[in-house]
Amino acid sequence: MGLKVFFENNYLKANRRFIMGTIAYQSPVRKWTFEFWEGDLIPSDQIKLAAEIINQSFFTPVAFKPNSTRQDEASARIEALQRVLQTEISRNQEYEPLNVAKGLGRIHIIPKLDEHVEIGFNEILVLDEVPVQLPPVAGIITTKPSTPLSHINLLAKGWGIPNVYIKNAQELFKQYNGWWVEFDARRDNYSIKRADNSQLDEYQKRLKERLDVMKPRSDLSVTKLAGLSEQRASSVIAYGAKSANLGELIHARLPGFTIPPGFTIPFFYYDQFLKENQLDNAIYTMLNDQKFVHDPAYRRAYLTRMRNQIQQGRMNAELRAEILRRGHAEFPGQGVFARSSTNSEDLPNFNGAGLYTSMPNLRSDDQLIEGIKTVWASVWNFEAYEARERAGIDHMKIYMAVLIQEGINSESSGVMITADPFNRTPEAINRGSIYISAKRGLGMKVVEGQRIAEQVVFRPIANSVQVLTRSEEDSLLTFDEHGGIREIPIGGERAVLTDEVIRRLATAAAGIKKVFGGKDQDIEWAYMRGQIYIVQSRPYIPGG
Repeated sequence: MGLKVFFENNYLKANRRFIMGTIAYQSPVRKWTFEFWEGDLIPSDQIKLAAEIINQSFFTPVAFKPNSTRQDEASARIEALQRVLQTEISRNQEYEPLNVAKGLGRIHIIPKLDEHVEIGFNEILVLDEVPVQLPPVAGIITTKPSTPLSHINLLAKGWGIPNVYIKNAQELFKQYNGWWVEFDARRDNYSIKRADNSQLDEYQKRLKERLDVMKPRSDLSVTKLAGLSEQRASSVIAYGAKSANLGELIHARLPGFTIPPGFTIPFFYYDQFLKENQLDNAIYTMLNDQKFVHDPAYRRAYLTRMRNQIQQGRMNAELRAEILRRGHAEFPGQGVFARSSTNSEDLPNFNGAGLYTSMPNLRSDDQLIEGIKTVWASVWNFEAYEARERAGIDHMKIYMAVLIQEGINSESSGVMITADPFNRTPEAINRGSIYISAKRGLGMKVVEGQRIAEQVVFRPIANSVQVLTRSEEDSLLTFDEHGGIREIPIGGERAVLTDEVIRRLATAAAGIKKVFGGKDQDIEWAYMRGQIYIVQSRPYIPGG
């Protein structure tokens, strides 16, 4: 009997000789469960039969754990069936590694993270909540779960540091606060121990071996406000990675999704703006201020003043007129996004996720112009500066393009990668897996990692959808009619995506991966009125 016939007879057909599953103890909820492989198309009557037989012969009650949306729906119809959902298990989980790695640093327990808390690059942070942004650090431990595609975790992968969820971590690590430790985050567990002198000596030695300064490429001769359809991947040196990659996808003409239309203001105009407002000299002075270099609190305040100066600068009159002309012609009466697109993201060993600012739903002329200046100013976000400094990137060679793009007031949004970040085993069943996280409304909360998203894995070989978590959100973000976004409450735990939409997203992701040479991709998407929109694709960093 071949493998295909075996699968069909035992997992796909309703008329089967055997019911094949697993009984396991779920320690986070202290319950025994029986479950089936997520690709098993077992019908309701056989789930009920299995529950009856198992509970007649087992020494303690055994609940059913559905592993797919189909099993969830089939079992929900069975009267009196005791169930344990993956969401309940995840909620009570004590440890989850988001990026496995070893870190050496000083433990810093932070009950409440705000702009007044100073963070060192040599610290392993113990946080009570998932941050939206962080400067480079030696490790991240949070007491609230997050997702592997949050901006913070993408940065952690790029920095090669551990990033984990540990229940009650602030209490568990109280004895280590302020001490240098070695923290080893593994897939199944973690270890922490105080560092010895030899480890600290080796750390100081590595610190002195400064990386060669990286100078990202740019072409300041390009002055055209180019539509996305006029760009290709090679346009990155004038329009930045985000914009150029979207242009490449438009040229690929893949079915099943749409790229929202837009045009991009190239690097030339960021450079022009700085020079016309005498800000290039001000930036040079700032970067050579020795107190700025050595004092983090002073540096943070100086960068805030620099962003304010950029915001107050005057945009070139001809450029302003051309931007507004294009905006009125291409997006009449619509809100648009001003998206950051730099030459300092998606570089080797430097992801740049979440470091720069994008502005949503800009509706008036003033909102659009001020939004563009906000994006330009975000080159000097504290976290962006710190990350570039750690990576050895020349700050004076950084340029910001701005993508002006149709705003999609999405019903659901999220991120997906063309791999399963939780299971990197080489088994054939995992080949081509697509991980998807999703939330209702606009996608900011997903990429920021502020709330648990719905997380699923689609395995094309088995044509199965495995549900990892359901969304725990109690609100969603939507466009405000006056510009910007607003938050509105929602209720009830229910599926964000149907199996049909999941399969459509997975098909889109697989096609996008092929466009970029078969390299795994980290993709941001939106869904509205039956249409899938792709708003970003960047190389995925698998990390540890």
